Amino acid sequence: MAKASRRAIDEEIREGARMILAARYAIALTGAGMSVESGIPPFRGPGGLWTKYGEPPMNGFQRFMADPKKAWEERLSKRNDELFKPLTVARPNPGHLALVEMEELDVIRFVITQNIDDLHRQAGQKALAEIHGNWTLIRCLDCTTRFHRDAIDLEKLPPACPRCGGLLKSDTVSFGEPIPTDVLNMCAEHSAKADLVIVAGTSATVYPAAGFALEVKQRGGILIEVNLYESEITQYCDVSLRGGSAEVLPRLAKAVAEMRREALS
Repeated sequence: MAKASRRAIDEEIREGARMILAARYAIALTGAGMSVESGIPPFRGPGGLWTKYGEPPMNGFQRFMADPKKAWEERLSKRNDELFKPLTVARPNPGHLALVEMEELDVIRFVITQNIDDLHRQAGQKALAEIHGNWTLIRCLDCTTRFHRDAIDLEKLPPACPRCGGLLKSDTVSFGEPIPTDVLNMCAEHSAKADLVIVAGTSATVYPAAGFALEVKQRGGILIEVNLYESEITQYCDVSLRGGSAEVLPRLAKAVAEMRREALS
């Protein structure tokens, strides 16, 4: 396991804040590190669910399509397992709230998250793409309409879309399943405008999410990393802020707000 570096010092935080305030269109990419700080276990690494129990089948979507009824039964039977139970009790941490604060300050224009935990929404993030889906939602594979899970009757499986009659599936993206086109288009639209990306709680190695951040850097944009550890992208970052998202992002949001007030005074 990589060793955590020293905690980001105030001047590094202020340097990041200056870059954010100077950016024309800043976005953020968030990952599993933020979920872990809200008590949700990771998949990989020490203590990860896949480390303990093995990786799930890599053809999950194909299995769903082959027998949707069975796939739904299996999913519903796991509602209280070691993955889903923490999702039901997790709450947004200060890192989630800091991104909302920076959105309200109009300095963060869009957030792309790899997390399925719904915590960005619960925190109040409005400009958001959940690239791997949201565990609280059910999506129609035909018309892509999303419904809250409580709005769908699961007595009869597989459920049908109330809007078009199509096949419904959990919104979370299964292995082997294409990322929904509407989400990909949103990510592409906002990342194409971006000249700065905050990468928080992720090493940005899982595609296509990682590609949106790295493309901004390749176009000459700024990359700010918030992570406990050095990662594969550290060498490409303009600023690397060491520490957890729940600790660093609030400091960053506070610095942004203070520097904006200073500039207006």
